[in-house]
Amino acid sequence: MKEQNDFEAWLLSETLLAGLLGAILALFLTHPGMRTRFNLPELRLVLETTMALAGLLVALLAAARFSAEGRRVDLLLASGFLVTSLSAAGFGIGPQLGGHTTRPSEEWAYLLGGMVGAALIAIAPFARGRTRRRDWAIANAVAAAGLVLFVAWSLLRDAGDALPPLSVPAGQTQPFYLTGTLALQALIMLVAVVGWGERFRTHHEDISRWLALGFTLLLFAALQLVFQPLVAGRWVSQGDFLRMLAYTVILIGAWRAIRSAEFGRAVADERARVAREIHDGLAQYLFAVSTHASMLESGAAVADTIPRLKEAALLAQQEARFAILALSSASGTAPFDAALRRYVEVLTADGALDVELEVDSAMHLAPDEQIEIFRIVQEGLANVRKHAQATCAEVVIGWRDGERFVSIHDDGEGFDGEDSVAGQGLKNMRARAASIDGGLSLRSIPGRGTALEVVLRT
Repeated sequence: MKEQNDFEAWLLSETLLAGLLGAILALFLTHPGMRTRFNLPELRLVLETTMALAGLLVALLAAARFSAEGRRVDLLLASGFLVTSLSAAGFGIGPQLGGHTTRPSEEWAYLLGGMVGAALIAIAPFARGRTRRRDWAIANAVAAAGLVLFVAWSLLRDAGDALPPLSVPAGQTQPFYLTGTLALQALIMLVAVVGWGERFRTHHEDISRWLALGFTLLLFAALQLVFQPLVAGRWVSQGDFLRMLAYTVILIGAWRAIRSAEFGRAVADERARVAREIHDGLAQYLFAVSTHASMLESGAAVADTIPRLKEAALLAQQEARFAILALSSASGTAPFDAALRRYVEVLTADGALDVELEVDSAMHLAPDEQIEIFRIVQEGLANVRKHAQATCAEVVIGWRDGERFVSIHDDGEGFDGEDSVAGQGLKNMRARAASIDGGLSLRSIPGRGTALEVVLRT
């Protein structure tokens, strides 16, 4: 229901905007004296440069979303804006910065390059599916854009002075070929409006709404050029300001879309992380509780099974508390400190291992750091119990030489560098340390114990 209301609201705003711009265009057509143009080459250069930079930014944002999601619509969108910006920079801005006026070949290359870019953007909303080789696709899109522009420029340059200029002197009627070219450009903009509007209706993507709005502005800017062709040269007209406004709208939409995509990926990553925490901890302890309960039902010795059942239940309770910590966004070390101390109490309840725990209360830990450090300490102490034959372990979490660190030291048997220690457990600890931009090191001497240390990002 909300999506339908959003589309209806967009359709109403689009209708009002089109009606307003259509009325202004009709006013210009019925009152030719109101069609103003200004001989301001510096302002024209500023506008063209700003729009080229805006188009390049949109291309980069669309390429970033394509590299993350692999959707063909984003690849076409990035390619279209890239071609448009490169043609503007190479054939419209570059010659003026070089200190000479644009030649007819450059004017035509600028116009046709912009139309090719607009055509790519217009067909983008109809694209479906995803691309697997994303880096390869982006590289080929950039190479293809450069090749197309180079070939177009070469052909037009060979035509030389045979090409007619695009700028029409005041009071003269524009030639039919120019009217047809500009009308085709307006038709491309209309296809883009319809395509992005339909995509917003079916996919409810926020960027589609903004692109449809931006191309509505570009459509009426193109229609104004049909009746007042100032596509090149020193002149500025009302259509140029409409194009500037359109690029601003499109850039805002692209920025909102990429930020929304980042937020969506962050939410998905957070859900996956919490699911992993529950699977690695709570689910296993609940399975142990279920197993021991089944053993009791099957007639297992009560004296042996009840203590194991109680231990599994206590660990499951601890894991449930820590799962709440994983879901919370609270900062600070108090919940983390309490959870870790409770885990150590359960771990050392049988007296087989003595653990000294020291946590610097002044050290700030982000929620993701709290969770990963807890798991590293949990895995490290589990390795000490299973493999080290140690009687005492020391865990320190604090500051040293301006760096935050976590260390686990035991008085066990140790090992030499050629031995493998708790293979998968050590890999898990390294992966968890890397996930919070930390570095893990392990040092062990036979007969003198093992020291594991994680240095955290500052």
